[in-house]
Amino acid sequence: MAAEAKPVEPSLAQAVLGKLSPEDQKRLEKWRWHDRLVSLWAPVTVLALVFVVYLTIVESVVCTYLWLQPLMQGLGLICFAWWLGLVIARTPLFKKWNDTREARYRAEEILAEVETLAGKARKQLKDKAWEEIVAASEATVRSFGQPLEQVKGASRGLEQAYDKHLKSHKRGWLDLSGGFVRALLIALSFRAVLLDPFKIPSGSMIPTLELGDQIFVNKFIYGVRLPFTNYVPFVIVRPPKAGDVIVFNNPVNPQYDYIKRVVGVPGDTLEFNEEGLVVNGVLAPRTLENPNYGFWEHNEVQVTSFDSFKYWVSTWREDDWVQRPEALYRETFAGVPHLILDEVERRKGTLSQMEVRTVKVPEGSVFVMGDNRNNSLDSRLGLNNLNGSRAPEFVPFSSIKGKATVIWFSLSHGGFLSSFFGGTGIRYDRFFTPVTMCGAEAPRK
Repeated sequence: MAAEAKPVEPSLAQAVLGKLSPEDQKRLEKWRWHDRLVSLWAPVTVLALVFVVYLTIVESVVCTYLWLQPLMQGLGLICFAWWLGLVIARTPLFKKWNDTREARYRAEEILAEVETLAGKARKQLKDKAWEEIVAASEATVRSFGQPLEQVKGASRGLEQAYDKHLKSHKRGWLDLSGGFVRALLIALSFRAVLLDPFKIPSGSMIPTLELGDQIFVNKFIYGVRLPFTNYVPFVIVRPPKAGDVIVFNNPVNPQYDYIKRVVGVPGDTLEFNEEGLVVNGVLAPRTLENPNYGFWEHNEVQVTSFDSFKYWVSTWREDDWVQRPEALYRETFAGVPHLILDEVERRKGTLSQMEVRTVKVPEGSVFVMGDNRNNSLDSRLGLNNLNGSRAPEFVPFSSIKGKATVIWFSLSHGGFLSSFFGGTGIRYDRFFTPVTMCGAEAPRK
């Protein structure tokens, strides 16, 4: 005859919920959701989750950003207003509300600790001790939504039950740090494998990316590099293709990461002449969009020292932005357009600096150029080689960190507060703009 299975003992949370009526359970859930939504992390979390969905959509079908971007920008403003309201609510003007909220938060922390230890120590706890813990926990959750003193009183009762029955089972520092370690590992893994922020440090990618734009880099599309190495064991989605904007570790100047556009992939033959870029014998199609396009730039320094830090501080006090004229073209690779600056006379000057004007891209590498064609130390000019060479340099696949995706923040010329901070302001119009063009955008003025 088969032995009867022992009934599974309920957890502390189940035992407490079993003592609450359906109405009490709904009221408890309402207050828990209330406290989640008034956390300062709530608007940040909502915006981040929606942004991931937005990024996935526009990376798959880029033209959807034309109508999704305004919605995303609107959500960003709503979330900022939400967050600002929560900050104001934490001022002395709302002391009573805030004190009660903090008391519930503290009560939830105690409940979580009690539930964890009670679950581990259930077999050692006598029935009377268990009942006292359940009763104290029940009183605590019933206090949610009640006045401050009632919440504090219930919390004190739960702490007393904890001290009496569970303190000897208190977790060690390794257990307590486990949550932090897990969160840290998740964050590091996210940056190492999925998305990584990158700030545009120079004007070499104007007009696509401006000084001060902050972008996210898709780190898995070409394959994930093993940590602390330049080795990519396999391609995850696809190899780089012409037109992609990539972030890479400069192979000839390894202390810096660069961002450029791929113009040649393995096997391509590239020629550079006064008409433009010739790929495999065909001139890359381009149309003149604005012969007198004005773009903004300022003095650039490498942020590697305290002097550089002082420089950046000074840029917030003194307006050193300068507008320069250039010829704006819309160029196309494999049907995908992008904007470039390439005034004819400046193009001739760049050509005169090149040691070689015809190259063939080797296997496992790409050839890159900046969209600001005559203000970019790219593959044509040796990628700013430390030995001063201007011979062409290629970017190995193993040096590529990922593909530039979306501008998520921008501190550039103009915009909000620029009149107070040396011409540098928040460019909300650039928020959530994909790096890849759709092709249906109106010509730039």
